[in-house]
Amino acid sequence: MKKIPYIVASLILAVHINTVWADDEASLTDKLYDEYGVEMLGFVETRWGVRLVDDENEDTLSLGEARVQVQLDRDFDSFLVQFKGDLLADAVTEELEADIRNLSLSFSPSDVVDIKLGRMVSTWGTGDLVFINDMFPKDWQSFFTGRDDEYLSLIPASGTRHPWQSFFTGRDDEYLKQASNSIRTGLFLGDYTIDVVYTPSFQGSEFVSGERLSYFHPNAGQIVGQNMIMADDKPDEYFKDDETAVRLSKSFGGVETALYAYTGFWQEPEGMDASTGKAIYPRLNVWGASARSPILGGIGNIEIGYYDSFDDDDGLNPYIRPSEYRFLVGFERELANELTGGFQYYMEAIDEYDNYEQIVAPGMEARDEYRQMLTMRLTKLMMQQTLTLSLFLYYSPTDNDGYARPKFQYKVTDNLLVDGGFNLFFGEDEHTFWGRFQDNTNAFVGVRYSF
Repeated sequence: MKKIPYIVASLILAVHINTVWADDEASLTDKLYDEYGVEMLGFVETRWGVRLVDDENEDTLSLGEARVQVQLDRDFDSFLVQFKGDLLADAVTEELEADIRNLSLSFSPSDVVDIKLGRMVSTWGTGDLVFINDMFPKDWQSFFTGRDDEYLSLIPASGTRHPWQSFFTGRDDEYLKQASNSIRTGLFLGDYTIDVVYTPSFQGSEFVSGERLSYFHPNAGQIVGQNMIMADDKPDEYFKDDETAVRLSKSFGGVETALYAYTGFWQEPEGMDASTGKAIYPRLNVWGASARSPILGGIGNIEIGYYDSFDDDDGLNPYIRPSEYRFLVGFERELANELTGGFQYYMEAIDEYDNYEQIVAPGMEARDEYRQMLTMRLTKLMMQQTLTLSLFLYYSPTDNDGYARPKFQYKVTDNLLVDGGFNLFFGEDEHTFWGRFQDNTNAFVGVRYSF
């Protein structure tokens, strides 16, 4: 019960800021632009969520927060400065947090080169919430708990925004993608575009470690949480533990194609140091390709990738995730008036599987050689597009597990938005990809005022 006053205080704070900003919104934003040329956007919101199943390892409260985000842009003709930052009062951790989502400088030294450096969010690939060649850091705890509701449009090879790639979740897709300190360069050579993202110090994804969400721990052989938070040893030495991602893209008629290369580390700790028992991030190279094109009245896409787990010794290292092939094919289109649908088939195949089978430790669950997964997205607009109902579903027929995310979003006014939904996990076994999170099933609701 000690967290209830904290939640109430957070809600009062956000509501108070809403009221103050609403009274002076026009004068403040206009003054910044008229006098300083600064464009300002932002929002304040409150959100909370609760678990729908008993979890002895975690609190019933899965989400409780008040957040303020401010975005400032200033165009100096020869360069652009951008800032986006959050101030968050979190009732689950009982902490006040500040996060810089974007602090960057963009400029074009020539007609064929664009450069952006600083702290930023990067994304590419063709999958709808299934990532193969997108090796940029993500926040899976945010993804599963239900925080905020902006949209993230994934950027395909051509750089054109994908109209159906927004996803309705508790925390939005913006917060699925984490910011990192990087240098991004775009080189335009006729019909070809070369994008390079260099990150001098590895960041990695925010994975489920037991601090906020429970998970299946293979060594313990059971679902654990705050009683067994995963300890990790993250590489973080500048210019030694770095990452480089490269994309070569070109359009052939209406077909957008791309080749990808990445050298760095697994984004989650996919290995273990046998001497310390800590989770580690093994080295990883990724090679891939994608294509995307209008087809059959909709948009189709295909993407492949090879994950070269550099330290797995051809599948003979029991402490490192083995190399694997990944494949994705998808299709989306309008199904009826104001109703869109998207469907994907995804597969992982372990390389050198015979070697992998030989070294699985006794008592540990061996992965199948092939893991298959299907996804479906349905989005329905109603009430003159002020109400959005959506469903995103993952289901694996090989693991017999899945994850469903139904959600609503109602636009009360141009500035006020209310949304809510569920994160529903299910699985036959506790050790499978989605089954390991089954005790985290939750419901969430949020209110946002944008300015």
